[in-house]
Amino acid sequence: MSGTTRESTGATSSPWRNWAGNVTSRPVREVSPASAEELADAITKAAEDGLRVKTVGTGHSFTSIAATDGLLVRPHLLAGIRRIDREAMTVTVESGTPLKRLNVALAREGLSLTNMGDIMEQTVAGATSTGTHGTGRDSASIAAQIRELELVTADGRLTTCSEKENPEIFAAARLGLGALGVITAITFAVEPVFLLTAREEPMTFDRVTAEFDALHAENEHFEFYWFPHTDNCNTKRNNRSAGPAAPPGRLSGWVEDEFLSNGVFQLACSLGRAVPPVIPSIAKISSRALSARTYTDIPYKVFTSPRRVRFLEMEYALPREAAVSALREVKAMVERSPLKVSFPVEVRTAPADDITLSTASGRESAYIAVHLYKGTPHRAYFTAVESIMTAHGGRPHWGKVHTRDAAYFAEVYPRFAEFTALRDRLDPDRLFANDYLRRVLGD
Repeated sequence: MSGTTRESTGATSSPWRNWAGNVTSRPVREVSPASAEELADAITKAAEDGLRVKTVGTGHSFTSIAATDGLLVRPHLLAGIRRIDREAMTVTVESGTPLKRLNVALAREGLSLTNMGDIMEQTVAGATSTGTHGTGRDSASIAAQIRELELVTADGRLTTCSEKENPEIFAAARLGLGALGVITAITFAVEPVFLLTAREEPMTFDRVTAEFDALHAENEHFEFYWFPHTDNCNTKRNNRSAGPAAPPGRLSGWVEDEFLSNGVFQLACSLGRAVPPVIPSIAKISSRALSARTYTDIPYKVFTSPRRVRFLEMEYALPREAAVSALREVKAMVERSPLKVSFPVEVRTAPADDITLSTASGRESAYIAVHLYKGTPHRAYFTAVESIMTAHGGRPHWGKVHTRDAAYFAEVYPRFAEFTALRDRLDPDRLFANDYLRRVLGD
């Protein structure tokens, strides 16, 4: 390989494991290209050697979407901002750039993404390719903020796509599952940095579900968490503010975000995993531990929070009007079952978008996410929840645990055949395939 590319040699490379520890693979070869040209060379050589190719960012997907026994591309050398266009209000960033690094760099330039998810450890390509999203009445996922993409396709060509250039690729590749090529750069829409006021407040389950539509309509960003085995929820409303900035105090912020939400919660989860019968009692205490608070800060400091407690997650996008009914069904199922659930259930929303396989494609959506502490048996809980979600036409998050296959997706995504036809054209020999893609997209 040329330039500064790093490539492992020998018959096998080190095993790869995702963040949650539930997926492992052993690629034959690893490469860390430092440019699009080096990436294209690596892809071409892999094809010649009969190796499949997958790219992995920080491993925050809970599925095997990045697993491969062929060539594993690590994009950490493809990092940093290429250019900022203040006239067009866009930023072009290398695909391996962590969202955390992008957010800090944009803030330094007086700029911000419009919306983002609640963690920022992922690379920009990993986050967009799997459909990472936050919550928003009018502002959609990170992928919906893309204005242009650059990717290397199976034939080794560097292809640029946007609404004007290769629009059929752009429609799909913004959330491409790694099935259409390897992304090398992304151009995002940005705006002048702004302030958000976050209002966090406990609320009963009955009240938040009864007022869900109003809370969604009245707030730019609304989400809530329900604590299983209780009738308690914690709500969060984020709205733009004229300021001034009033971030959480250093001590109070540490108490809420680190001591309670990570430190104490870690201990509680460990105890619950060892002694499941205590979980309902712990839930009652945990659900009352976080008090109401209001603070104002720049977007990424309000949207995101540290997640140090490791877990497994399943999340489904439902038509927004079905969310309350589905959540009530989940609550009833937990209450009548022997399940002991230590993690809160998260509910968020998104407007409809026009991305082919976005979970919000063509419909206003609400997301219901369930989690279990790492190492806790999850199959019974996730299976029961999935049954409820699929009965409402739910679409699973592409990077989170689910059991759906191509036949199911063909039913819930009207443009599914459009995506698979494009895949047939761009990757007829399935250079970018793996077991996960064979299941969700078909052969």
